Amino acid sequence: MAVLKGITWNHTRGLLPVVATAQRFTELNPEIEITWEKRSLQEFADASIEDLAKRFDLLVIDHPWTGFGAHTNAILPLSDHLSADYIKDQEANTVGHSYGSYVFSNKLWALPIDAATPVAAARLDILEKQGLKVPETYDELLILAKKGLVAFAGIPVDVLMSFYMFCCSLNEAPFQSEDKVASKETGKKALQMFRELAQLIDPANFNRNPIQVYEAMVNSDEIAYCPFAYGYSNYSRTGYSRKLLHFYDLVKLNNKSMISSLGGTGLAVSSFSKNISEAIKYAEFTGSSHVQQNIFADNGGQPGHLQAWKSERINQLTHHYFKNTLPALERAFLRPRYSGHMYFQDHAGDIVRDYLMNGGNEEQVLEEIDALYAKSLNLQTT
Repeated sequence: MAVLKGITWNHTRGLLPVVATAQRFTELNPEIEITWEKRSLQEFADASIEDLAKRFDLLVIDHPWTGFGAHTNAILPLSDHLSADYIKDQEANTVGHSYGSYVFSNKLWALPIDAATPVAAARLDILEKQGLKVPETYDELLILAKKGLVAFAGIPVDVLMSFYMFCCSLNEAPFQSEDKVASKETGKKALQMFRELAQLIDPANFNRNPIQVYEAMVNSDEIAYCPFAYGYSNYSRTGYSRKLLHFYDLVKLNNKSMISSLGGTGLAVSSFSKNISEAIKYAEFTGSSHVQQNIFADNGGQPGHLQAWKSERINQLTHHYFKNTLPALERAFLRPRYSGHMYFQDHAGDIVRDYLMNGGNEEQVLEEIDALYAKSLNLQTT
């Protein structure tokens, strides 16, 4: 019997769907057994996939690791191992840039089994009780925030993603040159707008990731609205938590919906695996349209296949989470994936978060960010 080990992240959305698909896969292929381990969301973002690939056959990865994985040959180019028709289906049914986020050097390095981007979440019961509506514009968001009813994820990696969002929403995607992350004009405006909002939220949120924000929303009755945090359809499912969250597209800024930074996860196969054909067979099963729309979605997953997002059945189960937030996914900004980018992502968020919490000189903040960017570009060649 071939025994495969997989590593994913510690949340219902990250663990249960792969455990469920592994169980069903083994029932269909009794000669293959798959076990899954989990790591924290922070470890998921930070841990080197080269180290993990030496210990696990299957890896659920964050797409900015794609370039590093390809550069080190830690994971396999799945497009070399799966049929052309299968790859074509994956590309045709991408949710926004999810498929492209795992393409590097014209090869696909992971299957997009999970799709996400920051979206808005609301406790409708709290808003209705106070005679308030879900904000539709950035100005309406600020008004609601002044009432003390707003939160967002404020840990370093999340505020960095939100900084990208403000830049994109001000009509300048970051990383357009190798000299600067953003122009001085756009960068300053983005930071100032973000700090204006940040000063209106409870400082406790600067220690919360998206999961912790949603848990705070459903387990207390103090937060009515989160304008942007990576979406989790689990909280829109009846019975999952104490209270239900409804999810929406982002608010409008200057008459256009804001543009967030693409997230989601991919399923990669370690190049160190002693059971490569079996691992690829399981990956193919898990990423397939039928499994994504059924076993994967029904067990708390947030599929990476477009047909699942369009499924009326799944939308009924999640109070239209997928239909409501799909436009945000389709607009979402695709972060860089060059080999040294994770160094930048690991450190730049600290600079942005410090500014949001304590204020400071925006030009100096941008200079520090640009210095990190330059260093990360040099790292990719080593």
